[in-house]
Amino acid sequence: MDLKAIPKGPLREGFTTGTSATAAVKAALVSIIKQKKQRTVKVQLPIDKILEIKIHSNIYESNWAKCSVIKDAGDDPDVTNGAEVGCELKLTKSKDIIFLGGEGVGTVTLPGLELSVGEPAINPVPRQMMESAVKKLLHDYDLECGVMISVFVTNGKKLAKRTLNERVGIMNGLSILGTTGVVKPYSSASYIASIVQGIDVAIANTIDELVINSGGRSEKYLRQLFPNSQEQAFIHYGNWIGETLKKIKESPPIRKVTIGIMLGKAVKLAYGKTDTHSCISSWNKDFVANIAKECGYDSTKQNAIKDLNMAGRLIELFPLEQKALFYQKLLQKCYEQTQIIINKTELDIYLIGKDGDYIKYIKK
Repeated sequence: MDLKAIPKGPLREGFTTGTSATAAVKAALVSIIKQKKQRTVKVQLPIDKILEIKIHSNIYESNWAKCSVIKDAGDDPDVTNGAEVGCELKLTKSKDIIFLGGEGVGTVTLPGLELSVGEPAINPVPRQMMESAVKKLLHDYDLECGVMISVFVTNGKKLAKRTLNERVGIMNGLSILGTTGVVKPYSSASYIASIVQGIDVAIANTIDELVINSGGRSEKYLRQLFPNSQEQAFIHYGNWIGETLKKIKESPPIRKVTIGIMLGKAVKLAYGKTDTHSCISSWNKDFVANIAKECGYDSTKQNAIKDLNMAGRLIELFPLEQKALFYQKLLQKCYEQTQIIINKTELDIYLIGKDGDYIKYIKK
């Protein structure tokens, strides 16, 4: 996350793809009922709040309508900010509400998610929001019919390439998401939800060994070490090592965990900081200098550590070598902190260098 990109002052909240789709569904149905183009609709959110949403496009016939909304994520750097989210809605003779995946909405292809394989990736809360809005309108206008809803996201297939959807088996598009209906700027909630989802999918696909890592670069190097591991075995923890480990602890089918970690996060984890974002925790130079002292390095080396402006520069003082006592001691402390959370799970730790070189912790 680029801290310089965070706007100054109070951050503006936005709304989710689920709220966007609900607004489109409601506007589409109202336009059929009233035979009039809708410009705004009010959406009831799961958090007992009502949002008025502007409608981007709305065309209609006697029993069919197409409507869309431009998703506004507020000040959050969301992949779907500015995306066109909409639906085609058709009245049917049955009394069922049926969901279909239109252009840009993914399809579930692996077990482990909250949806069945073959279903469009429209999560339970957004489905409930849309169902509630439709049922209320049908009741209010005394309509005896059903509704077929095809949700779409313009360019959703392209946008999905910037997410981890394919990793968890959501193919050819985005998920329609949201549990509260609103987007909190720079919130950790969506990232942590993706961690949980990834682990659930791994378990559902009979994977009992995970390789957790901070992101794309470290995963690229770890894949070279574990070429036979399935794609779903690789989980990105980002800055939330602790949340990832807690989920693993709650998941008995996971037998073994390998942690790939880069130096900046390793010095924080060794100190017990499992939330490793730079704006939440910084590295403790005195703690790291004491590791050097435990390894027998003199005060000159210890003071040199304290003069560094970032933990990644430790490699200037200690070459990244498998037998380096300093790094083995650092990884030992990472291991001990991790074992506090997942003490019943087999564990390996690899310290990953910027160029793909690595050190494996040798347990004593």
